[in-house]
Amino acid sequence: MSTDTSVLRETLTKLIGSDRTDKLFKVLVIHPEIAADPGPKVSRAAVAQALNMLLFEDLLARVPAAKTYVEHCIRDGKTVMHDHGAVRTVALAGMGALPAGQESITRILRPLGYALNGEYPLERLKMTGRSHAQADYPEDIAQFFISELHPERFSPEFQAAVQRITSTSKDPVTPEAKELLEKLHTNGSLSVDEAAKLLPTLVSVFARQHTEPTLADYEILLAESPEMAWISTEGSAFNHATDRVPDVDQLAAEQKALGQPMKAAVETSQSGRVRQTAYLAARVQRNFRTPDGLIQKEVNGSFYEFITRLPLPEEDGKQKLDLSFDSSNAQAIFKMTANT
Repeated sequence: MSTDTSVLRETLTKLIGSDRTDKLFKVLVIHPEIAADPGPKVSRAAVAQALNMLLFEDLLARVPAAKTYVEHCIRDGKTVMHDHGAVRTVALAGMGALPAGQESITRILRPLGYALNGEYPLERLKMTGRSHAQADYPEDIAQFFISELHPERFSPEFQAAVQRITSTSKDPVTPEAKELLEKLHTNGSLSVDEAAKLLPTLVSVFARQHTEPTLADYEILLAESPEMAWISTEGSAFNHATDRVPDVDQLAAEQKALGQPMKAAVETSQSGRVRQTAYLAARVQRNFRTPDGLIQKEVNGSFYEFITRLPLPEEDGKQKLDLSFDSSNAQAIFKMTANT
């Protein structure tokens, strides 16, 4: 079946047009069953794939080094295997209309077939990370790595600043979107029109839901947690997207030779099966409120990561990819946005 007639392509074309859809199909690795599914229904896996493609495109628009990398891939006939996207949340009740912590994200992922795949204490950062994998195609559809920051582990002044900032949060999930998510959860699929209605709302979840922070509150946060300072300006935007590559060490050397802003070291998990590195975070201009009105300040935005995953030991004659993460690796990667 040609992917020209697939419901995934039809849904994305409705949203972003044929040119942008063609480009995403050209550069991203998509499981053939999803890429060619003629429908008529859009499966939960196809909705998950579409969401990841839209979020990947959004990250490229915000991270110039990632855009350059992907353009070079297209030029050279190479593809990108989007391994996972990372999102930061705050484990705090009373954040305006927004659910606390990872629930603000997982509530929309569950109907798409996602389930918890691992939990990782990030003690140095006073955070907890959790990976969520898509059950139908765990190795082929990108995971979500969702971290929660724990404000109660910081000073009272810090906690008060977090409360002031997050209390203005809006809930982007509309009643119509909730109905469609429930339908997707129950039936496992939607029509193309329904999927096209739902996806913009799902994308909007991955953004900042609160108003601009005051400069004073931002500086309070920055003194104790660069990660929370980042959340105050970027919210739950994709912190990074990740290309799964065969040899991350070779790729890092190639990217450094090209002058790309590559992290100095490659991180290796305790198992030795997961190796990661990244570009340095993009610098972005953000507004801050002051007694004299809004001012702009340059801060760290998002970045782009690379990962190599080796197979797990063979079990019952089957070999699966190691889809785990590593707390030490993750905390080192988080430093990409620490120098704000």
